[in-house]
Amino acid sequence: MGDVELIEFEKVDLRGGTVIAGFPSIGLVSTIAANYLIDTLGLKEVGALNSKYFPALSVVHSAEPLSPVRIYAGSTVNGQKVAVFVSEFRPKPNLIEPIADVILKWAIEKGCKYLISPEGMVVEGKEEGKRESAYAIGSTEEARNLLISQGIAQFKNGIIAGVSGVLLNKGKQERFNVISILAEAHPNYPDARAAAAAIEVIAMLLGIEINVAPLYEEAERIERKLYLLHKQAKPVVTSDQGLGPMYG
Repeated sequence: MGDVELIEFEKVDLRGGTVIAGFPSIGLVSTIAANYLIDTLGLKEVGALNSKYFPALSVVHSAEPLSPVRIYAGSTVNGQKVAVFVSEFRPKPNLIEPIADVILKWAIEKGCKYLISPEGMVVEGKEEGKRESAYAIGSTEEARNLLISQGIAQFKNGIIAGVSGVLLNKGKQERFNVISILAEAHPNYPDARAAAAAIEVIAMLLGIEINVAPLYEEAERIERKLYLLHKQAKPVVTSDQGLGPMYG
């Protein structure tokens, strides 16, 4: 864990609470979800992650410099304690395990009960404008039983990469409740609709109501813009079935 350090600006009581890890993934699902939760729940910045291997940058917001990986914390309306990690960049492979180690160690030290990591997953033949499906997998029997009790579909077979995958493995090893939420996402642009689907599952797990209508509205705006770009690209495209250069 020497490559990554956790700096607390202030001590917070998270006993029995939930930690949410939001690191960029397919469709930026985790990043969109983390930022939306921070704003909606009114969480405040309480710490940051630091490493000499992180990008050399400062994120400036409202005339304040912010670290590229930050920690926010607070309580929900029903008294649930929540902390959210949010990152401005996708960690390089050599940083994934140290980051997961630091987050899980902190969650255990704080006496948290759950660690949730939302992710995007690519689904073949994904339809535009369709309400996304979200699945989840738990690292422990207790976590899986919670998913069953909430009627949340479980992810049965496949591969989960990145921070979420490592957290699941480490959660199993440490017998700590880690839940990865997988939302069907488009790989080529920020998918607010998929992020909304992930947040709806998080809200169920926290036992609270979160209004995700603004995310669905944002998704429709993005899709309308992409549709117009697609139409404009059609006349000049001859060999890629009209997908245009943005689809690679």
